[in-house]
Amino acid sequence: MKKLFASVFMILGLLCLTACASSTNESAPAAENTVRSEAAADTETDKAKPAPDNSGTETETPEQKESKDTVVVYFSATGTTKGVAEKIAAAEDADIYELIPAEPYSAADLDWNDKNSRTTLEMNDPDVRPAIGNDNIELDGYSTMYIGYPIWWGDAPRIMSTFVEAHDFDGITVIPFCTSGGSGIGKSGDNLASQAGSGNWLKGDRLNANVSEDEIQKWIDGLR
Repeated sequence: MKKLFASVFMILGLLCLTACASSTNESAPAAENTVRSEAAADTETDKAKPAPDNSGTETETPEQKESKDTVVVYFSATGTTKGVAEKIAAAEDADIYELIPAEPYSAADLDWNDKNSRTTLEMNDPDVRPAIGNDNIELDGYSTMYIGYPIWWGDAPRIMSTFVEAHDFDGITVIPFCTSGGSGIGKSGDNLASQAGSGNWLKGDRLNANVSEDEIQKWIDGLR
């Protein structure tokens, strides 16, 4: 009898073990599927999230930039006038615009000892008007203009005549300045004013190539 009961208990034990193993093998895939489903749900949620709203970020557009009422316009064949023009623009917090000749001047062109050099021939003919390669400046909105150039043969280069005759200076105070090896501004400013036919032209002055910022500011203050 005892052997019979033992056999029965053994059989019942085997049945219980089989049932537990079967239950464990079925639940594992279910757990894995749950994890995968949550990961997929997170991915889809990220995809569905709207892009960050940066509409509140302040960005400066050209229209928002502060407009300036002063401009420095200059021509510089060797860089000397350019350096002075940049100092004036910095002192006045002004716009700056360089006039570039359509045909650049070479060292030979600038040889004042050669009576047949390009600049000698130009300055000997008051009617010459060298072309400007980049004259697209708009003067509307400016109330003050500094206009700079080197002195050639006692006058402003003919390219400056090209510029002033092509623009309207009504409502603009124009201040000539020049650089030179020793000559003063002479009548160059008056000549340009006559050719322009418009604008309030001040006397202007010659400025040294190595003029300091303090000297520039003192000169500017003396104009007011």
